[in-house]
Amino acid sequence: MQGKRFQVLDGWRGISILLVLATHLLPLGPKAWQLNSTSGPLGMALFFTLSGFLIAHFLTNHANVVDFLIRRLFRIVPLAWLYIAIALLSTQAGTQSWLAHLFFYANWPPMQLGPVTSHIWSLCVEVQFYLGIALLVALLRQRGLLLIPLLCLAFTLYRVTNEVHIAINTYYRVDEILAGSILALIYNNKLGAWPREFLRRVNPLLVLILLIVSCHPESGFMNYPRPYLAAILVGSTLFNNGTRMAGAQDNRVLFYIAAVSYALYVIHPLLAHTWLGSGEGWDKYAKRPLLFAALFALAHLSTFHFEHKWMAYGKRLAKRQQARATG
Repeated sequence: MQGKRFQVLDGWRGISILLVLATHLLPLGPKAWQLNSTSGPLGMALFFTLSGFLIAHFLTNHANVVDFLIRRLFRIVPLAWLYIAIALLSTQAGTQSWLAHLFFYANWPPMQLGPVTSHIWSLCVEVQFYLGIALLVALLRQRGLLLIPLLCLAFTLYRVTNEVHIAINTYYRVDEILAGSILALIYNNKLGAWPREFLRRVNPLLVLILLIVSCHPESGFMNYPRPYLAAILVGSTLFNNGTRMAGAQDNRVLFYIAAVSYALYVIHPLLAHTWLGSGEGWDKYAKRPLLFAALFALAHLSTFHFEHKWMAYGKRLAKRQQARATG
């Protein structure tokens, strides 16, 4: 059952990266509707929810912080550093920019993100969250994870207090990952039975509509519950595979897109700054099929011939660390 349920998460991951790519590479409807400004936050809210869920799920069942950090950093860092090196060399960036990017704090003031690295903010949020939750578990063991709901509410209240609807700074965005972590606690029966029953009964279509509204730049106060709506939406399909929306996630195409999603996300801005992304109007968009073909080809090569080797090495390293710790 777990495998089937986690396939639903892969389906959402595929959808999330498609939304982000559409935001950055395609015109979505009339400009007055601001659909590009809506689909980006929607895709990232889903992505962060999934990330938070998987991280907290892992730590709920494996309290070895060193093992966790090795696995996650070997998953994220190799491709990120390769991309950052290419991007910064091409723009002749300074030392401060290199340090901010390589150590994943470029989304903190003063902002060090450039035109081809603007999306790295999300990796900064991810890595900073890894370190934060690892410290929490290191200090308090697995019971520290029970503080996640309070931390999530605290960061959301911080956004409300500062009237920040959406931003790329970790302290204004991490509640989206934390909301996904709450979902993992619910999944692992750490928060009682009633949240599971609620997620089984909730109408996913209604939640999806509310989530879309919460991602629109003109929705005002509705921006604040965005992390929780994304987690409820994913949870409604995780706990109730019988809904049409959950069935729609059971798709081989989405599973493949999910498998290469990290590479798609990391690579696409630099490719968009080549000839494939150049031009104006119809001239630019006529080349979009070639850009997407090149993007998916590079993402496939990166995922299965570069990233997988680093991930396998990270797993071996983590196992050796575990053996030394127990030996």
